[in-house]
Amino acid sequence: MIDIIKQKELINAALEVRENAYAPYSNFKVAAALLCADGEIVTGVNIESSSYGLSVCAERNTIAAAVAKGKRDFTAMAVTSRNGVTPCGACRQVIFDICGDIDIVLGDEKGNIQDTTTTKVLLPEAFGQKDLGQE
Repeated sequence: MIDIIKQKELINAALEVRENAYAPYSNFKVAAALLCADGEIVTGVNIESSSYGLSVCAERNTIAAAVAKGKRDFTAMAVTSRNGVTPCGACRQVIFDICGDIDIVLGDEKGNIQDTTTTKVLLPEAFGQKDLGQE
C-alpha cells in the first residue's frame, strides 16, 4: 500500500476537482485521482445523463484521461464521494483491465480516508486477459 502521505495527496487531488462533477439528477458527486508510475496524478469526475445508463463514473473518466495522455502504468487510485463509497462493479473491472492490481484509497468529502484496499480485493477471481488467452 502506498504511504499515508501519498494517500492524502491523492485524496486532496480528487477533492480539488470533485465540485466539477456533473451530477444534476442525483447530486452524488464523485472524483478520482490516478497515480501514474511516473508520479503524475490524473483526475476525473463523474458525469450523469438523463438516460442514467449513459452516465460515466469518475473512475472510468479518470482512466480514460490518463490513457489519452499516453499513460499505461499505474500505482494507485483515490476515489472521493460524500461518504467514501467503493467503485461500482463496472469500474472495478475497468480498473483491473487497465491498471491491474493497484492500491485503492477511499475518501469522504472532508478528505478523511475511509478505507484502503486493492483491485484484487475488490474484484477477486477477476475476468481478464488470461481468460482471453492474452497474457
